[in-house]
Amino acid sequence: MPIPDMHEELTLLDRYWRAANYLSVGQIYLMDNPLLRQPLAPRHIKPRLLGHWGTTPGLNFIYAHLNRVIRQRDVDMLYVCGPGHGGPGMVANSWLEGTYSEIYPDVSDDATGMQRLFKQFSFPGGIPSHAAPETPGSINEGGELGYSLSHAFGAVFDHPQLIAACVIGDGEAETGPLAASWHGIKFLNPQRDGVVLPILHLNGYKIANPTLLGRSSDDDLRQLFSGYGYEPLFVCGDRPEEMHPRMAQALDTALDKIAHYQQQARSGAADAAIPRWPMIILRSPKGWTGPKTVDGKKVEDFWRAHQVPVAACREDEAHRHILETWLRSYQPETLFDDTGRLRAELRALAPQGDKRMSASPYANGGRLRRALNTPDISEFALAVTAPGSQQGEATKQFGYYLSALFTRNRDNFRLFGPDETASNRLSPVFDVTSRTWMAETRDDDEQLARDGRVMEILSEHQCQGWLEGYLLTGRHGLFNCYEAFIHIVDSMFNQHAKWLKVSRKLPWRQPISSLNYLLSSHVWRQDHNGYSHQDPGFIDHVANKKADIVRIYLPPDANTLLWTGDHCLRTWDRINVIVAGKQPSPQWLDMASARAHCEAGMGIWHWASSEGEPDVVMACAGDVPTMETLAAVDILRTWLPALRIRVVNVVDLLALQPQAQHPHGKSDAEFDALFTHDKPVIFAFHGYPSLIHRLTYARRNHASFHVHGFNEEGTTTTPFDMTVLNELDRYHLAQSAIRHTPGLAERHPALLEDLQQRIAEHHRYVREYGEDVPEVRDWKWPSRA
Repeated sequence: MPIPDMHEELTLLDRYWRAANYLSVGQIYLMDNPLLRQPLAPRHIKPRLLGHWGTTPGLNFIYAHLNRVIRQRDVDMLYVCGPGHGGPGMVANSWLEGTYSEIYPDVSDDATGMQRLFKQFSFPGGIPSHAAPETPGSINEGGELGYSLSHAFGAVFDHPQLIAACVIGDGEAETGPLAASWHGIKFLNPQRDGVVLPILHLNGYKIANPTLLGRSSDDDLRQLFSGYGYEPLFVCGDRPEEMHPRMAQALDTALDKIAHYQQQARSGAADAAIPRWPMIILRSPKGWTGPKTVDGKKVEDFWRAHQVPVAACREDEAHRHILETWLRSYQPETLFDDTGRLRAELRALAPQGDKRMSASPYANGGRLRRALNTPDISEFALAVTAPGSQQGEATKQFGYYLSALFTRNRDNFRLFGPDETASNRLSPVFDVTSRTWMAETRDDDEQLARDGRVMEILSEHQCQGWLEGYLLTGRHGLFNCYEAFIHIVDSMFNQHAKWLKVSRKLPWRQPISSLNYLLSSHVWRQDHNGYSHQDPGFIDHVANKKADIVRIYLPPDANTLLWTGDHCLRTWDRINVIVAGKQPSPQWLDMASARAHCEAGMGIWHWASSEGEPDVVMACAGDVPTMETLAAVDILRTWLPALRIRVVNVVDLLALQPQAQHPHGKSDAEFDALFTHDKPVIFAFHGYPSLIHRLTYARRNHASFHVHGFNEEGTTTTPFDMTVLNELDRYHLAQSAIRHTPGLAERHPALLEDLQQRIAEHHRYVREYGEDVPEVRDWKWPSRA
């Protein structure tokens, strides 16, 4: 039995929970008569009933109990709402705490505001049904399930005082990303990080089926989560008078253990083993406190409670009576005063100021964001004495830059990647830091440390989720990945892009650091891994998003990568995608030239071009396409010295669009000054050719664009053979220039035939010797006056 003062507090807490439940039901159903001061009539009910009830009472129950421990222990708590349809509860609690009315004054903390709160929910011109960016306190929308726990871990890295209470629905727990995210505790350092308190909310059902974990026994769940490294604390039941003290005891036990582990670690007395962090498994009925049956069919503690339990309340008097009885069961007259405000004794249960979970600065990370301390990129530049005169590894040079970032930003920047940091040639970072690793280490392990700042786990979902949580709570980071497998997080990218699009329109949401991708081990140099690793399509996916959100960069060498990476890491509220190779390749621009070229986004490479108006434009975007274009130009200039060729290199891909479509877009006059308005353009592109046509379809000279790129041909082969298979190689590019420049093909058929013979010889040679022909392997851009 709880002690008397606890009993009194839990009695008040039960009323607070009922207030949150009442507001949640009201949002789903009502557009007027918010306090039921009149008998419920059809005109009071929304014509379209949208929203989800089933998970909401459990979320409200957890929220009320977390408020108690925040007040008693003065802790910083972030509420990460995993269940996708918990929006009514998150909105209700932020209104009860007063945050909602502070941010949205029209939704005042009285009866008038309550009516507006109800009507706006899932209503045209109102707010979404999820815990969206519009919802104070939210960093996890739940539109797509599976990311809550990885977001929570990302939030607490380098925030030692923060506890992220992460509520995980049992439907969500069936997703692959969520299943992998339990391993986050093996990367959590109690000396420098906060802690995640997972609360697995088992209400037994999804939309129309039971859940796997909901049907698992307590013993099986205890073994499962003990195996992951947690100490499960169970809170099970359906009677509120019993569940409140059980939940209070579980939370007190959990927070006592957390405080003990952190005190041990921070005093230097921590055991070498990872703490067995607590978690709570809450079993409660789906649709708890709602109608038990409707039309003779079971609703509470069944999947029918998932969405709108009573569906025909406007037109069906019996249903309307069920709804009114349900709402009145919460006794709103005991919860709200005559003005519609939450009664004073209940208002006192909420934390104050930034301690309110709905007002936490951690859920509005721009409030905490500190500028990244960046070095001068010139310190890491390659000294390019002449275009193509030397070889270099672009990502390795960028790795030196990143190592300086780590030195300058010891609690504000992390590098994320799925076991590919070294493979992507970013190894210089290991000169100054290691991989984060809290699990067992052995004598022969390398570059593993508890205080490491490189986050590697063989799950693209976890890397993305951790980084998103890290950014949303105010820090900076970079995600490096093999190009082909970044597709694994296509939908996570979608969700984050949508979050940014909405949050940028909310003045109270402060800007957060951009989500930056570095895609290396790309399509043209996955010759050893073969077809499964050859796919440049992520940039097509990115290009679908709003122009003010996304950027795509294709730096052709090390110095342009340095400029691009430094620029992207200093931006905010964007998603930047950089595609850059890791293999030794020709270096084209010195640092001064690279700066000017990148700032322009694209430009004529005069050192590779003829003077005056060209006969043909040889354009390129990407490191391998750039090399093959210049090799093609070398062939053409040798054989056809009178042919006037212009070389245009594109770094900022979306600058190809008109200004009206993208902030970086070129005007028609600027575009024509580069590509002409009537000359053939042979465009060698890193990705699928159709993307270039999409970006340039409105240009006057679009019909003259002939794009070579990845045509879905690949295998395990040599680097040059990959380009030949897709007709992106120098020979096919030179042929294309001859065929599309008026009169050339007719005058020089022997050149076309010679190029075809070179292609055939390559085919024979590479299949006999297993390497590229010497004239390709040994080619260098010629030094010409």
